[in-house]
Amino acid sequence: MNSPAPLPASGPAPLPASGPAPLPASGQAPVRVGLIGAGPWARAMHARMIAAGPETRLTAVWARRSEAAQEIADAYGTLAAGSPEELFDQCEAVAFAVPPAVQAELAVRAAKAGKAVLLEKPLGPDLASARAVADAVAEAGVVSQMVLTKRYHPVTRDFLRRARDTEVVGARSCYLHGAFLGGEFATGWRLEQGALLDLGPHLIDLLDAAIGPITAIRATGDPRRWVELTCEHENGAVSQASLSGSVNLPKARTRVELLGPGGELTYDTAGIDHEECWPILRAEFAEAVRTGRPGELDAARGLRLQELIEAAVR
Repeated sequence: MNSPAPLPASGPAPLPASGPAPLPASGQAPVRVGLIGAGPWARAMHARMIAAGPETRLTAVWARRSEAAQEIADAYGTLAAGSPEELFDQCEAVAFAVPPAVQAELAVRAAKAGKAVLLEKPLGPDLASARAVADAVAEAGVVSQMVLTKRYHPVTRDFLRRARDTEVVGARSCYLHGAFLGGEFATGWRLEQGALLDLGPHLIDLLDAAIGPITAIRATGDPRRWVELTCEHENGAVSQASLSGSVNLPKARTRVELLGPGGELTYDTAGIDHEECWPILRAEFAEAVRTGRPGELDAARGLRLQELIEAAVR
């Protein structure tokens, strides 16, 4: 799952106005999406993004804690499913907001049931489970999309476009926050696996996309405290990445500096509003489901990132 987002002050966003959901600009019916998970990230992002539409409609919620699923379902006027299979019956796509091990198991079942999947990173708790998800998606021929939040922001996309025209010799980057120090996002898998598995997919994805394919990667440090990555890229550039979820900062910090003979190109999330990501993410997922054509941020991309993380620790 992604870095902490502020939770609404009084629970989920207000229930949308009654009446039929508006049609998307394409004129097609909204994609019926079921949500698996009812934790803080499901409440802060997934449920309200899907329910906001018009490209999607939240049709069911399932979670291991049935009372948490019921709370979200009540807030958005939808069904609290009694099992994943009951949720599958109510939707054509499934969004996941659960720990990696749970996602890895249930995403395979969703794909085999013929459902498109909106997946969190990492795909699974380890490379084998991530590969099982990607293989299930490929074998079933269903659409998949990764929630790599920052990739849906216009500022990020502008940076990546400009990076393609920039000669890069070296790069420095960081993704730092204090969510592991306490609060709702200091969850078991994050505290156990640390920043490499939680924050690593975001930063590795940006470096791989901005500079060029990573051909070698190694890690030093303790992912539960601070870890440093050194990446070698296909074009000869070398990049460094600092990752930590255990530092006390006023707000999360994500920064990438590309350096070369032409000067410096910098990407910094300090001034961006992550709320701008959700409408783009939602619209692109719905378009992928309706056309049957996934974008570049599919399960195969998620597997590629997990392969790089595995290589870093190996």
